[in-house]
Amino acid sequence: MTSGPPALQAIGLSKRFGQVQALDDVNLEIQAGEVHALVGENGAGKSTLINLLVGTLQPDAGRLLVGGREMRFRNAREAAAAGIAAVFQELSVVGSLSVAENIFANRQPVNRLNFIRQGELTRRAEELLRTFNIAIAPHTPVEQLSVAERQVVEILKCLAAHPCVLLLDEPTSSLTQREKEMLFALIRRLREQKHGLIYISHHLPEVIELADRVTVLRDGKRVATRLRREITEPELVRLMVGRELQDIYGQRQTVDRTGPPRLKVEGLCRPGRFADVAFAVWPGEIVGLAGLVGAGRTEVGRALFGADPASSGRIVLDGRPALPRSPGEATKAGLAYVTEDRKTQGLFLRHSIRDNLVAPRLERFAARLGFMRDARIDQYAGACRQRSNIVAPDVHQLVCRLSGGNQQKVLIAAWVGLEPRLLIADEPTRGVDVGARLEIYGQLRELAARGTAVLLISSDLQEILGLSDRILVMRAGRIVGRFDCEEATEERIIAAALDSTH
Repeated sequence: MTSGPPALQAIGLSKRFGQVQALDDVNLEIQAGEVHALVGENGAGKSTLINLLVGTLQPDAGRLLVGGREMRFRNAREAAAAGIAAVFQELSVVGSLSVAENIFANRQPVNRLNFIRQGELTRRAEELLRTFNIAIAPHTPVEQLSVAERQVVEILKCLAAHPCVLLLDEPTSSLTQREKEMLFALIRRLREQKHGLIYISHHLPEVIELADRVTVLRDGKRVATRLRREITEPELVRLMVGRELQDIYGQRQTVDRTGPPRLKVEGLCRPGRFADVAFAVWPGEIVGLAGLVGAGRTEVGRALFGADPASSGRIVLDGRPALPRSPGEATKAGLAYVTEDRKTQGLFLRHSIRDNLVAPRLERFAARLGFMRDARIDQYAGACRQRSNIVAPDVHQLVCRLSGGNQQKVLIAAWVGLEPRLLIADEPTRGVDVGARLEIYGQLRELAARGTAVLLISSDLQEILGLSDRILVMRAGRIVGRFDCEEATEERIIAAALDSTH
């Protein structure tokens, strides 16, 4: 860090939405050459603060200074011109454009006739890709990239504008361990180059590893700013939630495997995605499916649910053959699927909590002539909201206006409400805070205790180890490791996922 004026300083920022005080007299200071982590539960005020810093919202009170100069941003363009850049969770890359065209969108090198200089565009993109040590060709269409690779392109797009302050919102949510390590190396290089960085993450070990200082928000207020050497992960959790959290993964139930399994999969194949997948899940059991991004875990889950049907193989559910050819068939058979992408595949964002909660089971609320029984829907939605602790004024709140954690709770509650025989939960806690994680883990435990079989797909090894009764590891579309919870360790799972003998 430097001794000059802060790269970015917020003084007394406040913002109200109707009756809700989203941000209350918050101070934040980012020095040049500092990684400053911002943590807090969903709804703590992080998103509001971020939007004030990047100009998409304007404060009701308070001041913003960049390099010691007071600024008032009327929009995101003015903030970007002042050197404030942000990489958000929701990617803005365009699938039909190439990697190079995305990185330099609206900043392409042009000649006198305003034609793009393709050679220079490619050269500049290659330099940035080389800096990040990413083996992607600049001319590759982004739609052909994995989610993790698209995240990398989004970060490079931001860096191409040479910002003085870079804001990273959950940047590792879709990255493999190797890509995380490369990102962390890049962040450290940017720190050495005297960039100021704001790092927002729910993964507290990342915060402890990277940050120089950490600011904690709770209920719209700043409750602490601490040096990294002064803080521990348990202390961060306590500051975020206002209480001590013990045993967040809950207690394992004894699983009876003497009877037939709830789900039995044999020789499941989908060319180019996975091959010869075989496993079983018993009633009341949580089976974790681990592996690197691209190993085929999500593809297997989608095949079981009929979203991308398998080409061959056998699925037996409670002793009966069941190879769903569509999600509708899967739902009728007693399967439920919590997608990893809640915004584009899981929720109707422009509809209410109520509508989303009943969407998977509308026929259960229909009268004889097909009219919906609104009173029954209201009663059911209200009970679901209360049971899942969805924080909102009422069930008529639009889902797009909820925090990420509450959106995830709506998604899970919608499928849990089906009382499925098998729940496939794909990254069920991605992008949610520790408090919401605790509640989601409790829901999964409760579901398993009632006899539902759970297939848990997660990139969070602590989550896999903490929740699973057994763990399967996938690599290159095949199951390459099987562990009971007593014998599973991070090292053994990673070794299987990487085909490492070390």
